[in-house]
Amino acid sequence: MSQPTEKIEPEPAGRWRRAAGEASLPEVHRSVLVPKTASFWRKLLAFSGPGFLIAVGYMDPGNWETDLQGGAKFGYSLLAVVMISNFMAILLQHLSIKLGVVTGRDLAQACRDHYSKPVVWFLWVMCEIAIAACDLAEVIGSAIALQLLFGIPLVWGCIITALDVLAVLFLQSKGFRYIEALVITLIATIGGCFAVELFFSKPSVGGVLLGFIPTSRIVTNQDMLFVAIGIIGATVMPHNLYLHSSIVQTRKFERTPEGRREAVKFATIDSTGALMFALFINAAILILAAATFHWSGHQNVAKIQDAHKLLSPLLGTGLASVLFAVALLASGQNSTLTGTLAGQVVMEGFINVRLRPWMRRLITRAVAIVPAILVIGICGEDKTDQLIMVSQVVLSMQLGFAVVPLMRFTNEKAKMGEFANRLWIKILGWTTATVIIVLNLKYIFDQLMPESVLKAVYGFLHLSVPTQ
Repeated sequence: MSQPTEKIEPEPAGRWRRAAGEASLPEVHRSVLVPKTASFWRKLLAFSGPGFLIAVGYMDPGNWETDLQGGAKFGYSLLAVVMISNFMAILLQHLSIKLGVVTGRDLAQACRDHYSKPVVWFLWVMCEIAIAACDLAEVIGSAIALQLLFGIPLVWGCIITALDVLAVLFLQSKGFRYIEALVITLIATIGGCFAVELFFSKPSVGGVLLGFIPTSRIVTNQDMLFVAIGIIGATVMPHNLYLHSSIVQTRKFERTPEGRREAVKFATIDSTGALMFALFINAAILILAAATFHWSGHQNVAKIQDAHKLLSPLLGTGLASVLFAVALLASGQNSTLTGTLAGQVVMEGFINVRLRPWMRRLITRAVAIVPAILVIGICGEDKTDQLIMVSQVVLSMQLGFAVVPLMRFTNEKAKMGEFANRLWIKILGWTTATVIIVLNLKYIFDQLMPESVLKAVYGFLHLSVPTQ
């Protein structure tokens, strides 16, 4: 007996330069079955997973340094910034979901099918730089964790991180659910470690709750604003927008308006829940730093190694430093797993070049490992915090090149049909994009300009130069 064919209604195709091509991540495209007649919870379970792969990008080692610095310097005051940046991420990831589900294209493919070839190649290079910068922070974070736990030199730690390429290849051959299960396990490990750390540090509940209320001091205090911008820049990751629009298509939902609407709903619930867990992790790092360092005379703690060294004596238990390093290792490895997938998505999507998966992932990892090894080998291990800072500056420079196309595509009715953004989402989305881009430009300016230029500019504006 022949099997019933799936009813398919085409995606909106207006104003694309070319029709949709090969499926995004074809080896796992529509590989996870979604039951057509099932309860709400069964369907939510079927759609759950991609959100957690995205969430790991919001709790990577680049976030750790900004959260540590914010808590140590300013107590609980910047928790509001962590929360606001997380809400920005929730909105942008929702738009990525809509683009992938409705058009059948990931963001990279959408750019290729809309822009001219020179623009596409420019956007591809910008995205590859962003992935390399993000991967650099994650490689260094994992290497630092291996050194803290086992005393492995940073150079060898960087090389060991290349082994996760083999893990991705093995798990993807078994099925996409295995990758999701590994990522969720590592996220649970990070969450468990920080739950115990918060128990040891005994933060002020009242102070924490007040920290989530935004105050004018965040803007008027230049030092606080500088750290706040760093937190926002480290939170929203450009490659996550490309990745999410791809992996949401691993679900085999009905390609009808009703099926797409349901897919957007359940995928958004998955994404929002996962990002709220990322909010807990980032807030926990800042709260831990505030409770442990801010009121104990260690306000200048900003490096991961310094925090690890001080945690045990200040909290009175050797377990505190061990848990901190374990969480860092899980965070770094988690982020590198998703970074290699993002690299595959953007290369195939932008320039339609498909390499063997092991080669693509080896290239992605080499681009991050080689500069890390060179800097550590030439300049010494104490330069790792500067490498992480450089990676965050580079990420900040790339973010607009992902956010602007995403907003443009999801706003157009010709491309999205009935799923085009409503007016309030357009306003909120463009406001979010503008805030992120402007603040990131300021962050780049403060980081890269010579001190003499900063003094001249801030003196003209009657402001104090932020301490970096």
